[in-house]
Amino acid sequence: MPGGYFVHNGQLFREGKAVISPDNRSFRYGDGLFETMRIIKGNIPLKKFHFERLLSGMKLLQFDIPEFFTPANLESDIIALSKKNRIEDGAVIRLVVFRSEGGLYDLEDMRPNYIIQSMALGNIPSLNDDGQGIEIDVYPDATKACNVFSSVKSNNFLPYFMGVLYAKQKGLGDCLILNQYGRIADATVANIFCVKGKTIYTPPLSEGGVAGVARRFLMEYLPQGGYELEEKAMAADELQQMDEVFLTNAVRGIRSVKKFRNKTYSSAITKAVQKLWLEKAV
Repeated sequence: MPGGYFVHNGQLFREGKAVISPDNRSFRYGDGLFETMRIIKGNIPLKKFHFERLLSGMKLLQFDIPEFFTPANLESDIIALSKKNRIEDGAVIRLVVFRSEGGLYDLEDMRPNYIIQSMALGNIPSLNDDGQGIEIDVYPDATKACNVFSSVKSNNFLPYFMGVLYAKQKGLGDCLILNQYGRIADATVANIFCVKGKTIYTPPLSEGGVAGVARRFLMEYLPQGGYELEEKAMAADELQQMDEVFLTNAVRGIRSVKKFRNKTYSSAITKAVQKLWLEKAV
């Protein structure tokens, strides 16, 4: 928001203030990771999942995590920022963690730096404007590697960003990202779930997708709600045989897919999952 504030390493700054240099590792190499979360009436939905994913990713990327870098302190910064910007009733928070300045082989400082930004929920563009579901396709120009870093919400986001551009150029709501084996990893800003009969399927994280917070929520709560849930590697062509498809994202929630290529989907189970999400995760 113009004239608003952001947090850098625990301190408030006005937007427009430069706080990183051209030698910043995240700027140079994508050396870092991020979380995007909501704050609603002073509370962060699914905050436990968000902070666990963040700290797990930081350990994987070999950050030296200081004692003060805790979920409680980060939450305090987030709430203080949203109050300062007067949007604590409904905002999207972006928390970016990165190492400081240095060259590729200059590895002396492994401590985290962080920036927290906030934006009013009403300023987030909808990917489902008509309320009837979105149309998706496959992004054809890049694939996602399946490795130990695949599940991290990394600052190295190029295949996803280009997939978003492709979706906009084609008038699509989102695009699927395939892995190195030609199977579905996830979508540009979401994980994917498919319904066939009474079973809900989603690709395992070993297929290269980001470990989504909304995905984790559904993996825990769908079986509790009586749904049959199965992790399954899937080729894009298999979507033609599915009854329903939906995408999940912690900020945008559960988005129904109405069409993939020449296949049109129903949405009965998707609507039930959307209701579960609104009851338990918002």
